[in-house]
Amino acid sequence: MNLILLRAQLRGLSAFRSLLDTPMLKDALQLLDAAARRDGEGALAAYDQMFYLLKAEGYSGLGTWMWDTLRYTETPYGDLAGSGRSDPELEGAARRDVDALLQLARLGAEDIRVALKPILTEEYVSVLDNLPAWETGAPFTFEELSAFYRENGAGLYAKYRAFLWEDGQLVPVADPDCPHPVELLGYDQQRKQVLDNTRLLVEGKPSNNVLLFGDGGTGKSATVKSMLYLPGMENLRLIEIQKENLVGMPRLIRSLAGRRQSFILFIDDLAFDQDDKTYSSLKTILEGGLEKRPLNVAIYATSNRRHLVRQTFSDRAGDEVDAFETISEKTALAERFGLRIPYMTMSKSEYLALIDHLAGLYHVEMNREVLHAKAMEWEIRHAGRTPRVARQFIASLS
Repeated sequence: MNLILLRAQLRGLSAFRSLLDTPMLKDALQLLDAAARRDGEGALAAYDQMFYLLKAEGYSGLGTWMWDTLRYTETPYGDLAGSGRSDPELEGAARRDVDALLQLARLGAEDIRVALKPILTEEYVSVLDNLPAWETGAPFTFEELSAFYRENGAGLYAKYRAFLWEDGQLVPVADPDCPHPVELLGYDQQRKQVLDNTRLLVEGKPSNNVLLFGDGGTGKSATVKSMLYLPGMENLRLIEIQKENLVGMPRLIRSLAGRRQSFILFIDDLAFDQDDKTYSSLKTILEGGLEKRPLNVAIYATSNRRHLVRQTFSDRAGDEVDAFETISEKTALAERFGLRIPYMTMSKSEYLALIDHLAGLYHVEMNREVLHAKAMEWEIRHAGRTPRVARQFIASLS
């Protein structure tokens, strides 16, 4: 392999130039630069570092590393192909870059031995003979990479479906704790309202921000998270945001506008105390700010409080001249959610139907009357006929 030509091709990357900032390509260029100036020891050290990085990150070779890196790094060409737009110059540059990267993927231990043997002293002969090898070649073509972009987009949102928003940063969640729809029973009307609104969001049509409120353990959070596993929701992404991180939401929303995916910004267990500084921030984000909410973004929140803000008797009998305005101000936030869906405690028959469903799902074999009697005893001790209580009961049996 001509290492001098490969070095020139990598130096000329343009459409995927950001890859030159990755540790792997920095080491690859260090290897090629050292070989060009006949620094055998420097080239050998760079090769060993590349081998270490590949194994530390779980890759069998440079080709598999490139396949992941190209798919899950945001680049101008990835954005172009993902959006379905056309730019012949950018596409041509991307094709040339991929050709160079595929050439690098064919670089192996034997090429390094041949290149370094003439420029290293005799004591390195055994080192070169036992040089650790990685797999050569690449599992993709430029056409396959472009097809991936067109179907999935590029970057973190192509790789992961769920995220946490913490301290102004996105944290991917590789294995989110999301229930499958088969695990949910009851609240059919409520879940249908959430589903219908989410389908509008995914289809790029105007959708509402959603507030699910009511008794704890009724499945409000489970309803939202289960959207990820429903048919037709492949382009849906879920970003969970803690209340203390609400101030950074406008910047996050701006970064999501125009993307091929649709996003639910999920705030779980939302409630505000008096004089909470984040209250006004969320109120403006929901409605009232100068910026429009993008069509591909909606805010879903759950709360045990219908009005989200804790009220006290002093609000009603305090020293403010117009106490009604104080109360109205505190209830105004919930009213900014276009869709407000109540989740109340189940009836006895609904609760026992859920017990039967979960018992079948988790292969709990027990006489039906005995099962129901034990379920009601459990419900009395745990104060509530809710899906959470039902799941806990079944877990105690299985």
